[in-house]
Amino acid sequence: MRTTTSSQRHDIAALRPPAGGGPGAVAARSGVPATAAGPVPGGARRISLPGDPRAAATAREFVRGALADWTAQELPGTEGLAGRLADEAVLLVSELVTNAVVHAGTAVELRCRLDPGADPEPDADPDGPDGADGRGRPGVVIEVSDHHPARPVRGREGASLSESGGLGLLLVGAVAESWGITYRRAVKTVWFRLAVAAPGGGGRPELEVSFDDQMLQRGLRAAELLAPAVRRTTPQRHSAADWINPGALSFLAEASDLLSGQLDADQVAALAAQLIVPRLADWCAVWLYDGSGGHGEAQRLAGVWHSCESRIDSLRTALEREPPVMAGRGAPVTGSANNGSAVSWPWPQEPSGYGPGGAALACPLVAGGRRFGMLMLGRAGLMWFPDEAVGLIEDLCRRVARAIATARAYRRQERISQVLQRRLLPRGRARVPGVESAVVYEPREGAWAGGDFWDLFEAGDGRWCFALGDVCGSGPEAAAVTGLARPVLRLLARDGFGVAEVLDRLNKTMAREAADSVAAVAAAVAAAGAGAEAPVEIRDEGEQARFLSLLYGEIVPYRGGSGGARCTLASAGHPLPLVLGTDGAVRVVAAPQMLLGVVEDATYVSESFDLLPGETLLCVTDGVTERRSGRRQFDDEDGLAGALAACTGLAADATADRIHRAVHAFGPTPPDDDLAMLVLQAAPRE
Repeated sequence: MRTTTSSQRHDIAALRPPAGGGPGAVAARSGVPATAAGPVPGGARRISLPGDPRAAATAREFVRGALADWTAQELPGTEGLAGRLADEAVLLVSELVTNAVVHAGTAVELRCRLDPGADPEPDADPDGPDGADGRGRPGVVIEVSDHHPARPVRGREGASLSESGGLGLLLVGAVAESWGITYRRAVKTVWFRLAVAAPGGGGRPELEVSFDDQMLQRGLRAAELLAPAVRRTTPQRHSAADWINPGALSFLAEASDLLSGQLDADQVAALAAQLIVPRLADWCAVWLYDGSGGHGEAQRLAGVWHSCESRIDSLRTALEREPPVMAGRGAPVTGSANNGSAVSWPWPQEPSGYGPGGAALACPLVAGGRRFGMLMLGRAGLMWFPDEAVGLIEDLCRRVARAIATARAYRRQERISQVLQRRLLPRGRARVPGVESAVVYEPREGAWAGGDFWDLFEAGDGRWCFALGDVCGSGPEAAAVTGLARPVLRLLARDGFGVAEVLDRLNKTMAREAADSVAAVAAAVAAAGAGAEAPVEIRDEGEQARFLSLLYGEIVPYRGGSGGARCTLASAGHPLPLVLGTDGAVRVVAAPQMLLGVVEDATYVSESFDLLPGETLLCVTDGVTERRSGRRQFDDEDGLAGALAACTGLAADATADRIHRAVHAFGPTPPDDDLAMLVLQAAPRE
């Protein structure tokens, strides 16, 4: 656990953590020792809030309800919970919950409890009731926790007032008697304590934090929009370039970090709106094109955010009625819309959705010469956005557009991968009369298509053929071999060739394909001239091993309903198949032979056996047998046979599921190889 000590108010001589030793277990500053008091019975409430736009409103209602309930119960120390203390508690909770939702994006835990206080410290101001800082008086301690502890917290002691991050901790430091931040392994908690006012109203100085209206309208920098500062006696003017300051840059850096982690365009749009509100604007909306953003294409509203949560739905309704169109309706966007420049936009006249009038901007989302949508935002009370703020908004929109482009590219690649995977794998498995089947297929983590493949199909004349293969290699090159092997298998089987003949012909096909690849590399080198190398993509494809391990067989169910089937199979460099008998005994039913594609004139032989009623045939790839845990493999000391023996009496689906779970449980990390498994079980006699 890592704890960050809190900042003090200017009128506080020392910091005291909240009682109970929870998130407030922070060492007191200025040499004042931390003290703790026991919790008040019945004086603690807790609620979990989802990380959505309505979390802040729910938190405010929860805190007001808790304070009112404690006051009604007349618990010790609740005499002063109403009025100003309740308003301050609600204000601070609203800020902290909003920050947690925007920055952490996780669920929020809110805890509110009574603190009966303690005797004042010896160095407390004797002129103040119970000490000027209120440490001896009862109070309320509120804790806001999120589950993203790695996110830096803005506004610590010593930070400049222009640093980004919103009011957040600036308000907490100005209002709370004491506060702090606690970091745990998976939780970050911000806590604060508000002391009950002393009899007579002493001991609670007024805050002097406000906006300077003249500065806001005439010379406001982007940094002030991001983090409003305390009032200055003389408004200051700044140059147009002065907005590039640590506050603005840290905001853009944080925005880039958050946006880059999103691989869905709609999530990017929603996150962009939440980043802008309330830092730069009171409301924000993002429209996206689902296509190329060309002539006449309609936009759709992908994200809406408002600083007042209750106005989000009405804002969305109003915007959907009349979406913005730049450069004329249905016309191609030109000029500033193409280079991503923001333009002033009329303030929408929808009081229920937008609030009071102000300044609005519309900025196209353009990246790489393509238009992805548009972002609109508005801030109440402004005549116009200062140039410095407009520059910041345009920079942010460029980052949003690039994040959307990345998300779209990822989705396109994912769709291509899914289509190819569907083509590389069978659309379903055939139903074999009197034989139950189960299949497990799992590409290694992060792979779009694996080198493992399976098949189970009807070959005609009462025969059903099955195959389980593993291409040497990975990635698209291995998938290309899979795309060659599976159709050839089906074609040869349906032409009436037996198991051994199918392997002979497939072996010749793969060996010749490998020779053609080597010849292509040699031709590319010759064309480039002496001493040159072939292009990288051709060389990599040619050097990719075209070997294939394959378990292939056919199964012919017995006629007459007696149960069982006749199996004929052959294993070419593949893990050997196992049969589980009804008595729990496991036996190997094939002999090892050479990989396919190594030697063109190699010949293969098949073996036949009876799969009796209730017996189970298990075929796996080396992703199962070679699954590692340290130096051990899953099949060491006949581990696979032992796992299969433990499945005695289970159906085909249950057997496949049990072995699959055993393989995953064998190692502490996900498997680093493709995994495929085929289970065939002869139906038991009734």
